[in-house]
Amino acid sequence: MTGQLALDRRAMLGGLALGLGGALAACGSRAGAQGALAACARTPTETRGPFPADGSNGRPPINALRLAGIERQDIRASFAGLAGRAEGVPVDLELTLTGTGAGCGARGGLALYMWQNDAAGAYSLYDLREANYLRGLQVSGADGRVRFTSIVPGCYGGRYPHAHFEVYASAAGALAGAAPLLVSQLAFPDATCRTIYAADGRYGESLRNLERQPLARDFVFSDTGAANQMLALSGDARSGYRGTLSIAV
Repeated sequence: MTGQLALDRRAMLGGLALGLGGALAACGSRAGAQGALAACARTPTETRGPFPADGSNGRPPINALRLAGIERQDIRASFAGLAGRAEGVPVDLELTLTGTGAGCGARGGLALYMWQNDAAGAYSLYDLREANYLRGLQVSGADGRVRFTSIVPGCYGGRYPHAHFEVYASAAGALAGAAPLLVSQLAFPDATCRTIYAADGRYGESLRNLERQPLARDFVFSDTGAANQMLALSGDARSGYRGTLSIAV
């Protein structure tokens, strides 16, 4: 983690502390104020990591956002002529994009690009050059929501189970190479991941890796415990899971 990122996080936490008194008065109770404050807090900026395929790295640059078909909800299969499908426990994700001001209003018309590793811990277009699965772009509706059908990712050495995302002002901007409004990551709950990894052979060494790299040791989430980056998951491995998260931009 860079020094600037650490400073940004400390500044964010300091701002929350300074604003707590005003929030208490507005909400009328300590519990209500803390809930409203947490909902409005900007989602932390995180590293893109080495596998974004957004045009920012690679020689020549690797850019899935330039491929026909990137705007899609089900991201489990490769697209644009590439082969392969990510196998694993399915999860339907519903991510709600909000503002950070009063009321935390929904932000429609934003574009969210998401990517993640597969059950074995591999990233398409990098570890697997012939595949481009587990990458997709969606535009938020008037309610601020975007939806993806994906799989629960495996846990590879050195990282806690997670997915990456970037938020853009528009789909056109994302496809044209505009700078994102937010680059961040979301986390998957420990207990659910352990249950899946222990029972499903497709996840290989994921359980052992998770034992070595719990949330408290992860270099991205350890400073906040993924407090407002942790998915709420419901469901089971047989029927699949549903995950929800609010992302404040």
